[in-house]
Amino acid sequence: MRKQRFVAVWLFLTLGFAASLVAPAQNDKSWQKGWEEMVRARDGAELATNIFLPAGEGPFPVILTRTPYCKDGRNQYEADRTKKIDPKPAGMLGADLLLENGYACVIQDCRGRYRSQGEFRGFMDDPGDGYDTVEWVAAQPWCDGKVAMNGGSASAITSNMAALAGPPHLACIFEALGFGSPYEYMYFMGGEWRTDADKWLQALGITELQKEIRRHETYGDFWKPWDMKTYYRRIDVPIFQVGGWYDIFTQAQLDVFANLQKNGAGLAPGNQKLVMGPFAHGPMNVDFVYPNRLRLEDLMGATQVRWFDYWLKGKDDGIMNEAPIQYYVMGDPCDSQAPGNQWRTAPDWPPPSKATSWYLQAEGGLSTDQPTAAGASQTYAFDPADPVPTVGGNNLAFEKGPMDQRAVGERADVLKFRSAPLKHAIEVVGKMDMEMWAGSDAPDTDWVVKVVDVYPDGYEALVMDMPLRARFRGGFDREVFMTPGEVYKFKIDLWSTALVFNKGHRIAVHVTSSNAPRFGINPNNGEPLAAGGEPRVARNTIYFDQDHPSRLILPVTKVYGEADALAAMSTPPGS
Repeated sequence: MRKQRFVAVWLFLTLGFAASLVAPAQNDKSWQKGWEEMVRARDGAELATNIFLPAGEGPFPVILTRTPYCKDGRNQYEADRTKKIDPKPAGMLGADLLLENGYACVIQDCRGRYRSQGEFRGFMDDPGDGYDTVEWVAAQPWCDGKVAMNGGSASAITSNMAALAGPPHLACIFEALGFGSPYEYMYFMGGEWRTDADKWLQALGITELQKEIRRHETYGDFWKPWDMKTYYRRIDVPIFQVGGWYDIFTQAQLDVFANLQKNGAGLAPGNQKLVMGPFAHGPMNVDFVYPNRLRLEDLMGATQVRWFDYWLKGKDDGIMNEAPIQYYVMGDPCDSQAPGNQWRTAPDWPPPSKATSWYLQAEGGLSTDQPTAAGASQTYAFDPADPVPTVGGNNLAFEKGPMDQRAVGERADVLKFRSAPLKHAIEVVGKMDMEMWAGSDAPDTDWVVKVVDVYPDGYEALVMDMPLRARFRGGFDREVFMTPGEVYKFKIDLWSTALVFNKGHRIAVHVTSSNAPRFGINPNNGEPLAAGGEPRVARNTIYFDQDHPSRLILPVTKVYGEADALAAMSTPPGS
């Protein structure tokens, strides 16, 4: 039996700090002494900005990073955050290689953070501030007019926010673990409050923003000005993204890539790049490491230099001839003979697949056969005072990764459905969905669905878990409450993965109504999220009969060991 423990995986970028993945520049011959300037934003706020020039004569192309975590390095300030120190190129992704390769590096404190003026509002002002800073940099005598942005996590997000504002001199972006749509990827997931976001807002001391955001639990005009989805057809920037299958923003990066690659403006279509690897937003809390991992120093160091050389200097070493997508297919990391655990390339996302339905069955079964039972269902009581505990997943502030779901215990409010041991290994690459027929005696409740890879020794490795608040079943822009006793069809977006369920493993689906503290707890009373109100116990029913065929839909790309197995498992037309 596996035990969970803390191990460092090959990428450690948290929303709280975009760590340099290669050491900061230490060679004084590669860069001139840095200095600080205040960049005036359109409303008059002054944004503290460090400038570092490479050795030699300018003007130079410039790489810009905007961060809420201190431009001078996170540990440089003690009690006095207004204190000015001797600038060092700290907190910037690969600053040493950039300076050595002739790029000026500019690092800025976001509005309201450290030495910058104004009020920090959690990325809401970054479109305008990013635009103003890019254009200010482009106008400086030491800049040749070409500006790119880079960063990980929060700095990736500030880069995306600048891109949606469309500054004319922003040439490209290189980023890791970011998002472009705050509602569904950062604050509300499936319409459910993401507690990770709560902790982030609290850590930055922006409680008023926290209250403001929670008052906007329905998607609307509050969100659109800082949502990349609003601007896809106007964004004209080539972006190189790095994401992870257990990252907090997994689907966000896939969506940004797919939309800009096809629907962007200017240079965006056809010029996007994406690398998706077997990592999380920080170290994963499991006792295994996936083999054949990509070299970090190459990807985050040399690769971004190649990317910037192409777009800012016109140097073509063939990077744009390489496949737009490089992705890692996870497999059983404890079996050296297991398929998967290797890198693939693709010209587009998602790669071709066959939608395969795995139907919930009576007695906890899961199979590709449509259910034939009449009136099959199962009811459980969801008590908000006793939520199901979080065990792993795509988290920031909590333990993360493919952790063993047996730790949840045998609870009456967790329904488990699992297949027979697989006769053939099944490869799944792309977006997963759950179509579930359900009802409740409450006007509103939550559904939480987990996809689980069950190992022969019983280990229940979490693949993905996602919620849906019942009132948002028709869309996040409107609330429609349930009528007690009625049966509804819910579609739960389970995001994407790239994984081989190995031969002898089982595919499992776990259904419940809570996952705390990963997601906020629904009081089942139909009140607004911010209002709370008196919670009540909900009696929730899941249906899996011939008239209500609840199913997990997996994008199967390959079945190992039998030529016709994939065709036999494909979803019948119209099902």
